[in-house]
Amino acid sequence: MAAIFTVPLLIRGLGTERYGTLNLAWMLIGYFSLFDFGLSRALIKLVAEKLGTEQQWELPSQVWTALLMMFGLATLGGLIMWLAVPWLVHDILKIPPALQPESMRAFSLLAATLPIIITDAGLSGVLAAHQQCGKINAVAIPMRIFTFVGPLLALGFSRSLVAVTAVLIAGRLVAWIANWSLCFRVVPALRQRPAPTRRVAVRLLQLGGWMTVSIVISPVMVSLDRFLIAALVSVAAVAYYATPYSMITKLWTIPAALVGTLFPAFASDFVQHRDRTARVFEKGSRYLFLCLFPMSLLIVTLAREGLGVWLGAEFASNSTAVPQWLTVGVLINSLAQIPFALIQSAGRADLTAKLHLVELPFYLAAVYWLIEMRGIEGTAMAWTARVAVDACILFAMAARLLPTPGSTTAT
Repeated sequence: MAAIFTVPLLIRGLGTERYGTLNLAWMLIGYFSLFDFGLSRALIKLVAEKLGTEQQWELPSQVWTALLMMFGLATLGGLIMWLAVPWLVHDILKIPPALQPESMRAFSLLAATLPIIITDAGLSGVLAAHQQCGKINAVAIPMRIFTFVGPLLALGFSRSLVAVTAVLIAGRLVAWIANWSLCFRVVPALRQRPAPTRRVAVRLLQLGGWMTVSIVISPVMVSLDRFLIAALVSVAAVAYYATPYSMITKLWTIPAALVGTLFPAFASDFVQHRDRTARVFEKGSRYLFLCLFPMSLLIVTLAREGLGVWLGAEFASNSTAVPQWLTVGVLINSLAQIPFALIQSAGRADLTAKLHLVELPFYLAAVYWLIEMRGIEGTAMAWTARVAVDACILFAMAARLLPTPGSTTAT
């Protein structure tokens, strides 16, 4: 909801090219979050398995080991990102020369925040494993709102991307501190001196190994489209694509909240209560579709009128087909998040990783070709086709893991 009111003001205040560059900065930090290396999701599984057993005393060691590993890997990632900034700004992205100096400084600031962003995912994972959805949302929802309101506050004193980025970083830091506080309340034993162990580190890497492949590839397939638009078309075209994209993908908040609850439940029930897992899987998929389909139909039907009222006739004429294609894709992808969570919680992250490895070259070829043929509409078409194929395969994989009707499992 905040985006509806703030995005038009941001585009007017920053200008189309500067706003497009800001979107690239958001995508860049999202991709470099791959230096999580699957540890946050592995931590959720490990903690969820321990809860309800006689081994809860191991939780502090598991959590501290994961967080310290994530901090070290994120620091390395931040350094690599900082070194890559000049190459990205000057050679890869079509950022106008006048914007390049402030883009360099803004991207460098983001590189420095990567350890905070990565460890924050680990803290949220600890809360998710304890199924503390209320606490997670108490931090996440204000942070999502601040993502749009924060830059607007920065416009009160500067139009520079550096000022906007600094305000956003301040918001992330506050969220990080809040999640630390919540974790200390949920797991008071974390207040003990950190005691990382090699055994836990090895276990986390084993769990996160195949997850890492998906984590490396998924951001490419999710965010590479905007970088290709910037490289093949223009930064202004990024704004025409990314603005409806950022709005439509807010629908992901709904499956994210549901999957945040289902993943630890799948992880703890899959081995001994697989029939219950199947029932939860089926109900979750059905309810998610019933929730998202009416909203998706409304967006597709009223895309042109909505863009015209929201951002004006220019945006409507350049972008109408984009939200229509993307809405279909987001609906399909939202449903696919449930089998994806089931497969990874069952310890078969290798399946999703192999799927993404096979998909990647075909998707890259398709998105490149369709950008050349149809511009930003072609980008949306390629992305939607990819997630549709992905969803069909994920549901087929999940069906093979779950019991067939009439079968019995251990209870």
